Amino acid sequence: MFHRNIKLAIAALLVIAGIWQFTESNIGNGIFLILLTVIPIFLYFKNEYILLAFLKLRKQDFEGAKNWLDKIKNPETALVQKQQGYYNYLHGLMLSQTNLTQAEKYFKKAISLGLSMDQDLALAKLNLAGIAMSRRRKIEATNLLNEAKKLDKQNMLKDQIKMMKDQMKKI
Repeated sequence: MFHRNIKLAIAALLVIAGIWQFTESNIGNGIFLILLTVIPIFLYFKNEYILLAFLKLRKQDFEGAKNWLDKIKNPETALVQKQQGYYNYLHGLMLSQTNLTQAEKYFKKAISLGLSMDQDLALAKLNLAGIAMSRRRKIEATNLLNEAKKLDKQNMLKDQIKMMKDQMKKI
């Protein structure tokens, strides 16, 4: 994995090489090199290891997703802020199966760094509400559930939110 600034440097070199090909009358090569700059710019904003970890999670392969995330050695320098949020979000999702204390820490950090999609933010808050509910913090869980409900615009988490509210009445 390249440092995020190296990806920008590669994109700049590809643009320079493309312009050089234009000056040498190799128009096809120049167009190809200019179009090729899309790849490092895309990978600057969407880290390749995070994308591969999402694909593994889609198949319920938590161990494979963890292996991809472990390849990111220093997320503060290798990732932009939103990617750091998703890095912590993915760690929180994987740890929510085994270790609630660490999962809570990762979800809170992911929310503070920011997530691009409201659906991901709603799921993170729903998981935090579940953790708070398991620790008998009813007020915090209620607030987080209400926030998750506001963020869930497509009602994808409607059943889970309703189920958690029903469970909260028993506490």
